[in-house]
Amino acid sequence: MKNKIGRRRFLKTAAAAASFTIIKPKSVFGTPANSTICLGMIGCGNRGSSVASSFMENTDTRVVAIAELFENRLVAGKERFNKLCRRKGFPEIKDSHLFLGSRGYMRLLESDDVDAVLIATPTFLHSEQLVAAVEAGKHVYCEKPVSVDVYGCRRVMFAGKKADNRLSLAIGLQIRHATPFVEMVRRIHNGAIGDIVMGQAHYLAGFLKRPIIPDASPDEMRIRNFYYHRALCGSIILDQGIHVIDICNWVLRSHPVKATGTGGRKGRDDSGNVWSYFVVNFEYPDNIPVSLQETQFDPGYGDVCERFFGTKGISESHYTGGVFIRGENEWDSGVARGTREEINKKDWAAGSFKSALEDADSNKEKAFVDSIKSGNYINEAYQGAESTLSVILGRTAAYKGEEVTWDEILSSDEKWDPMIDLSQFDK
Repeated sequence: MKNKIGRRRFLKTAAAAASFTIIKPKSVFGTPANSTICLGMIGCGNRGSSVASSFMENTDTRVVAIAELFENRLVAGKERFNKLCRRKGFPEIKDSHLFLGSRGYMRLLESDDVDAVLIATPTFLHSEQLVAAVEAGKHVYCEKPVSVDVYGCRRVMFAGKKADNRLSLAIGLQIRHATPFVEMVRRIHNGAIGDIVMGQAHYLAGFLKRPIIPDASPDEMRIRNFYYHRALCGSIILDQGIHVIDICNWVLRSHPVKATGTGGRKGRDDSGNVWSYFVVNFEYPDNIPVSLQETQFDPGYGDVCERFFGTKGISESHYTGGVFIRGENEWDSGVARGTREEINKKDWAAGSFKSALEDADSNKEKAFVDSIKSGNYINEAYQGAESTLSVILGRTAAYKGEEVTWDEILSSDEKWDPMIDLSQFDK
C-alpha cells in the first residue's frame, strides 16, 4: 500500500476537535507580486531568530512585528532585526509592533501590517498559535513538530482544511527542500533501488546544554529549557526524530501502521523528564520495517542518517557525510562522504565539503514566499500532522513498552497539559 491511509477519517475526527471561521485578510490576498512580504515573528529565541534572518537574507521579506513572552528576548530581537532592516534598506520595526506577554501573539495577528507569521515558540504552543493565525487570515510558517499530542494534530489538520486554497501554510520540515535529498527521493521513486525491503534511520546527537537564568522561577526555567520537559517539547523523538521519520514517510509515500519500542533516561542528569535515547521499530505498509535509533546525551558519536535497502541497491543520506545510491544504478550527490574526522581537515575548515542541508532552509523559505506572491498556495498541514503523529506512534509504543497501531493513535483522545499558566509572565 503506497498511498496515505486514514486521511478521510482523520479529517472527519479533526473537525470535531476545533471549529472556526477564517477572517478575510485585508492585505494578504491583495499583495502585489513585486511587493515585500511583511513577516511577524511569534517567538524570537535562537531558532526563530535564525529562521527569520534567513527569510530576510534569502527572500523578499522583512520582519515588521515581534511577539515574545520574555522581555529580554523581545529587546534582543528588536535590536537584531532593526540592524538587519537598516542593512537591507527597510524601515525599523515600530515600537507599537513589539508585543510582550502571553497574549502578545494575538495582538500581532490583529495587525493589518502583517502578511505572514513565523511561529517558533516552544512546541506545546504550536497548534494553538497556528490555529489562531489561520483564523486571522495570515499565511503561516510554523516550526516542527505541529503539536506535542494527538489533539493538537487534529486541530492543525482542521486548520489546514480551512486554509486550503486561501492561505499558504508551511511546516518547518525543510529537508524535503534540500537539493541532494530531493534528487535522491526522485530516483528512489523512479525505481533506482528497486522494491524497498527495509529501512534504517538514526538521529544520534549530544546533550543540549541550556543556560541557567539567575532568579528565574521554576516555570520560567521550564519554558526557557523546554527541550528537557516532555509536556513542553513532546520528547526528543518528537523534536529531533521527526526529521528522519518525515523523510521515511516521504520515501515510502505513507506513514507507519504500527510500532514497538523502548528507551530511557540513562546518560542524562538534567532536571527534566525527557528520555536520553529511543529505539523504535516501525512497520510501514507492504510489511516494510524501519528501525529508528535516537540519542540526546554524549556517547562521543553523532550522525543523522536514513538508509533504504532495495532489491536493486541501497540509498544512504546523511546531514554531513554524503547522499548517494549504491547498486545497479549508482549515483552520488557530490556531498562529501564520511565523518568530520575522515574528511580532510583543510576541506572541512574551508567549507568546501558542502553540507547536504546547505540550501534546505533557503529553498523552503523561497517556496513559501513565492506561493504567497503567486497565489499558488501551499498547504503542509496534513504532511506536518502525519509526520508528527508517526513519531507520536513510536513515542507511545516506547513509553508503553508494547505494540501500538496507527488506528489506536488516530482514535486516541491524548491531550497533554503543560501545567503552566503563561499569564504569570504578563506585566
